Amino acid sequence: MLRNRIYYGLKPFVPQSLRAAIRRRLALRMRKRIGDVWPIMPGSEQPPENWPGWPEGKKFAFVLTHDVESKAGLAKCRSLMQLEKELGFRSSFNFVPEGDYRVPTDLREELTARGFEVGIHDLKHDGHLFASRRGFKRRAAKINSYAREWSASGFRSGFMLRNLDWLHDLDVQYDASTFDTDPFEPQPDGGQTIFPFWVPRPNDGSVNHQRSINSSSKGYVELPYTLPQDSTLFSLLRETTADIWLRKLDWIAQNGGMVLVDAHPDYMAFSGLPRKKDGEYPVGLYRQLLEHVRTKYSGEYWQPLPREVAAFVLQAENAGRVKGVQSESLAPRISCAGEISRNGESKKRALQRLRGKRGAVLLFSYYPADPRPRRAAEALAREGVLIDLICLQKNVEEPRREIINGVIPLSRRRRGKITYIGQYTIFLLRSFLQLTSQSIFRRYNFVHVHNMPDVLVFSALVPKARGAKIILDLHDPMPELMMSIYNLGAESQFVRWLRRLEKLSISFAHLILTPNKAFQELFISRGCPSEKIQVIMNSPESDIFRPSKYDSLTRTSANGEKPFKIMYHGLIAERHGLDTALEAIARLRSLIPTLEFHIFGDRTPYMNKVGAQMQKLGLRSCVHYHGYRPQTQIAKSIRSIDLGIIPNRRSPFTEINMPTRIFEYLAMGKPVVVPYTRGIRDYFDQESALFFEPGNAQSLADAILGVYRNPQKADSIVARGRAVYEAHCWELHRVQFLNRVSILLSSS
Repeated sequence: MLRNRIYYGLKPFVPQSLRAAIRRRLALRMRKRIGDVWPIMPGSEQPPENWPGWPEGKKFAFVLTHDVESKAGLAKCRSLMQLEKELGFRSSFNFVPEGDYRVPTDLREELTARGFEVGIHDLKHDGHLFASRRGFKRRAAKINSYAREWSASGFRSGFMLRNLDWLHDLDVQYDASTFDTDPFEPQPDGGQTIFPFWVPRPNDGSVNHQRSINSSSKGYVELPYTLPQDSTLFSLLRETTADIWLRKLDWIAQNGGMVLVDAHPDYMAFSGLPRKKDGEYPVGLYRQLLEHVRTKYSGEYWQPLPREVAAFVLQAENAGRVKGVQSESLAPRISCAGEISRNGESKKRALQRLRGKRGAVLLFSYYPADPRPRRAAEALAREGVLIDLICLQKNVEEPRREIINGVIPLSRRRRGKITYIGQYTIFLLRSFLQLTSQSIFRRYNFVHVHNMPDVLVFSALVPKARGAKIILDLHDPMPELMMSIYNLGAESQFVRWLRRLEKLSISFAHLILTPNKAFQELFISRGCPSEKIQVIMNSPESDIFRPSKYDSLTRTSANGEKPFKIMYHGLIAERHGLDTALEAIARLRSLIPTLEFHIFGDRTPYMNKVGAQMQKLGLRSCVHYHGYRPQTQIAKSIRSIDLGIIPNRRSPFTEINMPTRIFEYLAMGKPVVVPYTRGIRDYFDQESALFFEPGNAQSLADAILGVYRNPQKADSIVARGRAVYEAHCWELHRVQFLNRVSILLSSS
């Protein structure tokens, strides 16, 4: 990573106190945003497939390791060894072969003689180990020489920098350079698992043909550390207690994982020894961790050396192969090579690749009220993706920065009282600056941009230059939508300009998402490669639109009869045909005496025309306007109605649109009258939908009257329509969305 190369190149020339102060400030800022993935990463508790459990039926494993970074740490090794020995524990001490100290032979021999392990910690601990492939090969030869001299079985790189493919050059049984979750590290993408895993050798054969007795020609074992490093907790974040250690240890024990500790004697303050550096912490905190395990979990844990864990995993891997289990039985939760397996990898394993990735989401709308970007972002967050969100602020009282369901909005922008172009331009520029500044401090794996406008995608110019994949989510085709809003011709200069911008935006992105077949065919007809575009439908969230979640409220009218309730919810706009709906309601009043029409949606200027029409037609007593309501209240309202309507007029946009509201009514088991347009007919036929002719008030009235007079027929159509909805429910499209993103990132 370029940022790391620059940092480690400048590091020798920057005072240690200044480096520490900067790191601490950045870490404290970061900590406020990562509570959903650190110190516990949801999903990391799932064991690998065919996991055999720990030896002798133990509940969990407790593994201790120590990286000795300096002369100060070297001087404390015997004191630390004695402490652990007194409490009945063993550990591995990892030394830097060519650092600023030399490892005494008698110390290594004493450690091994007393039942401890000696491992390799980097080569020089200077941050340059993985600077180039050629340089790594040269350094690997030296590391292998030290491994043979020290009889070392394991390796851990400095600063947890790594390339798991390159590590096959090392003559070791295991590597310990990864973690389950640690966003504070310079290479923050971890293994997202609290279990050891097997890293198979790439299929192209041995990288280093001279293998030692320590290593396996088929691969090596990866041992991620699963408790936060002591240097992070006590030196960087200035924690004063061991509470975070203890809480996470209890969680790992509960889930049967591996508690692997990386504690540095360099940062431990032993009584009787002089303090060597700022940031040291009392060794009593480490003792508290050991005593907590020894007393609370006596007899329940396995306390092996790291090499013993590696031998156990290797034995399980070999046993799995003998039994016919695929060699990936203990494979990592994310691929070390970053590619989808050619011989077929399950979608579940593919989704595990997403954990620890970082993405940005941009939308020119109010995030909580916009279901499509909200569901996509929250789906990614639930898979362990770190999401930064840039969106609009609904009002000045709202916080400009907050966390919503695991998604971290960086900024909420206010919508100004200016034209669309002016609003879009300002938002695009501010988003560009926001993403650019954020990219300096963190590398995004992807940026997910939601139109409108299409050109918002270009605000991701800098993240793309730094390797981020760009996803453009085309909710609506802008040319057709603007034609419908402003009554423009298809060949008007403005519409032709929009089509050119659309084409440029699609070319800039790596993946295009869109919500229905008609949109997909339209974009392909305008030059989008078919393999580049995926339909992800706007299906309702089943947790919200579930009939059993809400009571069906019924009431009677003044004369004791049950009202016949019709509902419209959505944008209050001319193209959505509320004028047609009101004309139909006026024609039905004498035929359906208890008819009520309920309208839900944010007030817009068009609502004034709707109000005037209501007054003119004498509908004030039976038409009820409720304003904006959140989706939970919309679902509750649908539960108590008799019929939903989508009274759209025919326009270039509505002709190819497939309104999500259709699925919302069907999900709640209610009939819905819909316009006879291509976008809807792509999914429904006459047997599964109640159609009317767009813009025709009499046709709409006839369809409503048919439901009122023949509810049994309407119920049968609802049942068939619900089957269409279930074939396109969010749960299915959610998996398709996550899998497509995973594949996209795997090609990085």
